[in-house]
Amino acid sequence: MSLNSTPSGERVHIGFFGRRNAGKSSVVNAVTDQQISVVSEVKGTTTDPVTKAMELLPLGPVMIIDTPGFDDEGSLGEQRVKRTGQVLNRTDIAVLVVDGTVGKTAADEELIEIFKKKEIPYLVVYNKCDLTGIQSYADGLAVSAQDKMNIRELKERMARLTKTENNRRLCADLVGAGELAVLVVPVDKAAPKGRLILPQQQTIRDLLDAGAAAVTVRDSELAQTLQGLCVPPALVVTDSQVFAKVKELVPAEVPLTSFSILMARYKGFLETAVRGAAAIEQLRDGDTVLISEGCTHHRQCDDIGTVKLPRWLKAHTGRDIRIETTSGKDFPEDLSAYRLIIHCGGCMLNEREMTFRRKFAEDSGVSFTNYGTAIAYMNGILKRTLSVFPDLQELV
Repeated sequence: MSLNSTPSGERVHIGFFGRRNAGKSSVVNAVTDQQISVVSEVKGTTTDPVTKAMELLPLGPVMIIDTPGFDDEGSLGEQRVKRTGQVLNRTDIAVLVVDGTVGKTAADEELIEIFKKKEIPYLVVYNKCDLTGIQSYADGLAVSAQDKMNIRELKERMARLTKTENNRRLCADLVGAGELAVLVVPVDKAAPKGRLILPQQQTIRDLLDAGAAAVTVRDSELAQTLQGLCVPPALVVTDSQVFAKVKELVPAEVPLTSFSILMARYKGFLETAVRGAAAIEQLRDGDTVLISEGCTHHRQCDDIGTVKLPRWLKAHTGRDIRIETTSGKDFPEDLSAYRLIIHCGGCMLNEREMTFRRKFAEDSGVSFTNYGTAIAYMNGILKRTLSVFPDLQELV
């Protein structure tokens, strides 16, 4: 996978924050060496977060986010500040841009406290040192976006704040070199035309990197494929939507799981998802379930999030359940109305945002699970789909 094609969920998210006219957009443009953000002397030129996926040396693939001024005013200003706060939930590194001609203000100090509370690694950058003549600060770096002074040093400091390389695997640790995994990918009217969805692509690549073989097949040809194998596969990974069919075709001694379950483990919330699935049995008439997807896409007539999952939930529980849905970066600020949250695998969201959503649900007393785990639970095979994770089987 090239750096340019790295999914947004795998990129380091770098947010630039600060007051209006501190020079955030100018610093962003200097760091990226591109005209990503509009620069103006008029306060509040950046009205919405501006994002740009790119390769930024020495960091590698990143997502740059330029945010509106944190000191914006009025009703529209409140909305802009609100959106800036939402950006913090997916920020891996925060850069606080301070107007060096003014110095740190109460708004800047407030942002620093937020960074600390959310445990976000951050840098303080004093912009406009070409005007102040100040070359160093005890608590930050003096830069000039205008003259590009110390911009290289800024990038190197950001690189040092990044976490060590992610060594987590989707499934390569479950299938040995030379072994075979069968991936079940239904091709129906809900499938994207001419391509595989991201978790399927990533699973294939992960297996190839491990020296394993990946056989990809539709559910309609699964039985024939399994019969034609000389040896049983080391693992079968299926799209969760066809769990009911696949579980009948895969021998009990062959490990079976789903792309969604693997993605939940990869994003660090599988244990929470397993514990949360049991809340399906506690749903009562009038309870509200939030079904949340991390990406936005054109809804098909039999869409899993808005059609299939609600149908399966109501059939399984026999209850009059209310369903609400969100997609993309939208996520409720108040979860008190929900009894259960069923989230997608989160392939388009970075680990920090998935961690925020999981912890927010836990802090709100709302059970949290995901598509694959919930579907396996409702099909009565959750314990079986966790056979490759024996420590989690004990939770079922």
